[in-house]
Amino acid sequence: MPNDGVRVVGTTTPIAREPLLQWQEDAAPPPQPHEVGDGQPPLDADSFPWLPAAGFAYLTFSSGMALHRCWLDRGDAAFVVSAYADFPLLFWCLWRYERVEPGSSLREWLKLAVWLLMSTLTLLFSYKVATVAAVVWVMGLATTCGGFLAFFCFQKTT
Repeated sequence: MPNDGVRVVGTTTPIAREPLLQWQEDAAPPPQPHEVGDGQPPLDADSFPWLPAAGFAYLTFSSGMALHRCWLDRGDAAFVVSAYADFPLLFWCLWRYERVEPGSSLREWLKLAVWLLMSTLTLLFSYKVATVAAVVWVMGLATTCGGFLAFFCFQKTT
């Protein structure tokens, strides 16, 4: 008895007995994106990292505005320039660290560079935020020491 497109309550929907998409074993595999050397993961040739580029553009714009406002104060200008130089170096080191072969000596050097750059930023911002507040300084030093312990003293054994 046909139901003419009307669904009857209490009936079961027929289940397909075979898959909707057939896998053809003799068919060629789907095209893979090109690979970049140095053990980096494959990248799509047509993709552009818009989010990091937008973040870097915003960092450049806000650092330029801050430098324009504090141009006459050498200490503030040095702070802005050093923080601006630190961020791209930090992100580049993190990017390289993620792509280097585990266990290589370059990975250990990059780990040291990441820790030094992060410690520099932590202490720079601690100094700028609170020149007399001991709590901020203690928290900054604790973060730096904790990062050192996590990176260099407590190694995962695999």
